[in-house]
Amino acid sequence: MDRIKIIGGNKLNGIIPISGAKNAALPLMIASLLTADILTLENLPRLVDVELLIRILGNHGVDYSVNGRREHQDSNYSRTVHFHARHIVTTKAPYDLVAKMRASFWVIGPLLARIGRAEVSLPGGCAIGTRPVDFILDGLRVLGAEISIEKGYIDAKTHKGLVGGEYTFPKITVGGTHVMLMAASLARGDTVLHNVACEPEVINLARCLNSMGANITGAGTSEIHISGVSSLSGARIKVIPDRIEIGTYAIAVAMVGGDVMLKGSFPRLLDSVLQILRKTGVNIIENAEGIRIQHNGDAIEPYNIETRPFPGFPTDLQAQFMGLMTRANGISRITETIFENRFMHVQEFVRLGAHIALSGQTATIKGVKRLQGAQVMATDLRASVSLVIAGLAAEGETIINRVYHLDRGFERLEEKLSNCGANIKRIHGDNYLVDKSSSTAAIS
Repeated sequence: MDRIKIIGGNKLNGIIPISGAKNAALPLMIASLLTADILTLENLPRLVDVELLIRILGNHGVDYSVNGRREHQDSNYSRTVHFHARHIVTTKAPYDLVAKMRASFWVIGPLLARIGRAEVSLPGGCAIGTRPVDFILDGLRVLGAEISIEKGYIDAKTHKGLVGGEYTFPKITVGGTHVMLMAASLARGDTVLHNVACEPEVINLARCLNSMGANITGAGTSEIHISGVSSLSGARIKVIPDRIEIGTYAIAVAMVGGDVMLKGSFPRLLDSVLQILRKTGVNIIENAEGIRIQHNGDAIEPYNIETRPFPGFPTDLQAQFMGLMTRANGISRITETIFENRFMHVQEFVRLGAHIALSGQTATIKGVKRLQGAQVMATDLRASVSLVIAGLAAEGETIINRVYHLDRGFERLEEKLSNCGANIKRIHGDNYLVDKSSSTAAIS
């Protein structure tokens, strides 16, 4: 199993190109099931989750092709991919595929809308808390779906097609909003969705569906209206930049110091995060090229946050921001309001010398002058990258185990960081002998 080795202490200087957003790419790919025409996605990132979803869509009969390399084009980063679901060959999404990635459960919406039937395994994915699958099923029932659950599979069907309806999500859910947008686009009549997610990824999907011929208004607000159409056509859409990647690298520069241009960034994707980083002492310059992050790596001011749905502080940056606060000049508090089990990285930070105390859904962090390199274990995607950031700032060597999580959501992370001066490399398989000793740190 691969590991990442980091020798901390180097500042980051240079340019980091921001990739397409995984959280935007996945629903856009799934939307290809809604049409018999070709859906072309530009800026599609090269990630494990993207490749897995290509396999899942292929199981349903979706063909895909990738543009060849063009002159002066860097083939190592995001690409243009064409998806063609001319014929749906099966409406069953099997356990062995769906259990590997929760987002693949979203195929239930377009399959039900286009074919009138979907047999989808209950989802798996990161163990960071429960996900509101029931909200999705309740919403589909409002649109006329008949749903039963047996032997770990959800069997959804409709005899005369989906019909418009009105549904209020009990809790804001990005995945639920994605599914209902896709399903309602082909439903007969009008649909009104209340308490929906406002994330940029939702707007990206709505724009894609409208380009395909859907009639959707209100995306980006808490209420979305959809007037169903009889069919959708092909389209060409660009995956938006990854706001979590933007925030992650911005926090990395804040923590270790340096001067980095995050090329291709849009400030509006994470205004709340940038405003908070400014309050911690980071200099942020916005221009047509992207976002430039400057910091000396010291004098980090503490700041209290609560994770919230967009436009609030994203839960997917909570672990990274906690890493930053481990070196702040004072005490900060982080409250997680989205997932009930997203503090698994705390004990790994403690191994690096952090002082963190947990009380329910709130972590209290007492900043320290320095972190010490140690062996740590990645527990999920965002926790993995937070440990990378901490390792960049720690003295000595840090070894991060179970880094396969990183490949699910960060495109060529080691390459981007090393190009800016980080001493980081991947150790494949058993090429590195792991030191069995453990480090200790106080929790206060």
